[in-house]
Amino acid sequence: MNIYLAAAAFAVLGSAAFADPVEGIWQTKTDDNGNFGHVEIKPCGPAFCGTLVKAFDGSGAEIASDNIGRQIVWDMVPYADGLYDDGRIYSPDRDKEYNGDMTLAGNNLSVRGCVMGICRDGGTWKRVK
Repeated sequence: MNIYLAAAAFAVLGSAAFADPVEGIWQTKTDDNGNFGHVEIKPCGPAFCGTLVKAFDGSGAEIASDNIGRQIVWDMVPYADGLYDDGRIYSPDRDKEYNGDMTLAGNNLSVRGCVMGICRDGGTWKRVK
């Protein structure tokens, strides 16, 4: 019986130790207003979501923003080769929501949003932590 308990505990603890590589804090590209943010991406059900946790002006000084705490990315489903798709992305500088996808390559996360076949490059986000 102890072997089964140990195996179950290892399975639970082991799975928690292996975070998806997209999890973490990401610095967005500079937006139309010259600002950028830090978005924390973590699991939300079977997908991944990202919430704005800090905002900065063009000089890098932290600023107040009504969007802090707002979900910027949601329902991104992981696929092979670093692709996260079938989700949504909110762009605070344009106050618009897009169908989105993200592609992870090391510490770079390429983000894109599309509406009616027209896509906006969200740039490459850099891993902060």
